[in-house]
Amino acid sequence: MNSLREFSRTDQHRALGLSTFAFAVCFAVWTIFSIIGIQIKDELLLTDTQFGLLVATPALTGSISRIFLGILTEQFGGRVIFPLQMAITAICVWLLTSVQTYAFFLLAALGLGLAGGSFIVGVAYTSRWFERERQGTALGIFGAGAIGAAVTNFTAPFLVIAVGWEGTAKIYAAILAVSALLFYIFAKTDPIQRSRKTSGAEKTSVKAQLAPLKNIQVWRFATYYFFVFGGFVALASFLPRYYVGAYGLELTTAGIFAGLYSLPGSIFRALGGWLSDIWGARLVMYVAFLVSMGTLFIMSYPATSYRISGITGTIEFEFGISVALFVILTMLLGFVMSLGMAAVYKHIPVYYPNHVGSVGGLVGMIGGLGGFFLPVTFGLILDLSNIWTAPFMLMFLLVAISTIWMHVAIRRRERTRHPELATETYLSDLPDRPLAKTGDALPK
Repeated sequence: MNSLREFSRTDQHRALGLSTFAFAVCFAVWTIFSIIGIQIKDELLLTDTQFGLLVATPALTGSISRIFLGILTEQFGGRVIFPLQMAITAICVWLLTSVQTYAFFLLAALGLGLAGGSFIVGVAYTSRWFERERQGTALGIFGAGAIGAAVTNFTAPFLVIAVGWEGTAKIYAAILAVSALLFYIFAKTDPIQRSRKTSGAEKTSVKAQLAPLKNIQVWRFATYYFFVFGGFVALASFLPRYYVGAYGLELTTAGIFAGLYSLPGSIFRALGGWLSDIWGARLVMYVAFLVSMGTLFIMSYPATSYRISGITGTIEFEFGISVALFVILTMLLGFVMSLGMAAVYKHIPVYYPNHVGSVGGLVGMIGGLGGFFLPVTFGLILDLSNIWTAPFMLMFLLVAISTIWMHVAIRRRERTRHPELATETYLSDLPDRPLAKTGDALPK
C-alpha cells in the first residue's frame, strides 16, 4: 500500500465522505418500495405475497449486480463506476412513474434495484484509500450510509401524502442524478488505479479476481451476511407493512417507527467497524448473533389469549408485545445487526486485500439475496400461517443456524491449527499471517 503515501488524510476523508453520501442516497432509493409499495398494493389490490415480491425485487438486482460491479470497480475504479451506476438507476426510477400493471412494476423494480449494487462499488473504492489497520473503521463509516433506509422511512410517507407516489419517485430520481454528477466532479481516482496508470501495469484478469471464490471461508462470510444485511433490508421493507397491519397504525407513524429500526442499523455500523479493529471481528460477530437471537425470540411471540382452569374458576389473561416495547426491540436488533455487518466486511480486505471487489461482491450478493428472498418468504408465511409474528420466527431460526455454524467452524479451525490455544482464543481473531503473493486468503 505504498501508493497511499502519495495522498493526504484530506484525500482519504474526501473519498470516504463522497462514498458514504452516494451510498446513503442509493440506499434511500433502494428501499423506496417499502413506502410507495403500500399505496401501490392498495391500488392494485395485491396479496401479501405479491406485495412481498414487489418490495423484494429491487434486492434481487442489487444483489446479483454486486459481484459484477465489484469486478468492474477493480478494473476501472470507483470514480467511474459509481456515478455511472447512479445515473442508470436514476433513469430507471424516473421511468417507474409510467408503469401501470403489476408485471411492469416488477420489471421497473429490477432496474431500480441497481441502487443496491452501490455498496460493493463503495467498499472497493473506499478500502483502497486506507491502511489495513484503519480499514475496519473506514468501511464501518461508509456502511453507515445505510441510513438512507431510515431517511426513506422518515420522509417518503410525507412525500407520498403531499405529491403522491409518482411525484416521490421523480424527486428521488432527480436527487440520485444530481448525486452522480457531484460524485464524478469531486471524487479523485483511487491510489491503485492511479498507480496502474502511472506504471502501465495490466489490470488483473477476471479469472484471477474470481479465484478466491472457491474457498469455503468466503461462502461462510456470505452466509453471515445473508442474515445481518439481508435480514436488515428485509425488515426495513417489511416493518411499515407490519405496523400498519398488526398494530393498525397510520402509514406516517409506521414509517417513523420503521425508521427507528433502520437508524441504529445504519449509523452504528461505524462503531461496528471500530470495535472490529479494536476487539476483533470474531467477538463482534458473537455479540451480534447472540443478542439477535434473544431479541427475535421475544419479537416472535404472537399475541396470545390464555384460559386456565383455576381452583375456584376459570382464569383468563392475554399476552402480547406493546407497540412501544416492539419499537425498542427493533432498535436493539438494528443496532446489533449493524455491528455484524461491519464485522463481516472487516474480514475481507484483511484476508483478500487484492480481491476486495470480487470477494466483497459475492458476500454482498448473497447478503442482498436475503433482502430479496426474505420479504417474499415473509409474505408467503403470512398468507399461509395467518400469524403476524411468523416472519420473526423465521429470522430467529436463521440466526440460530448461523451462530451454531460459526461457532463450530471456529472451534474446528482453532483445534486444528492452535491446539494449545483452542480453549482460550476462539473469541478473538487469529494472529495475522503473511498472505500469498497473489493476495489470496489465509489458509482455511
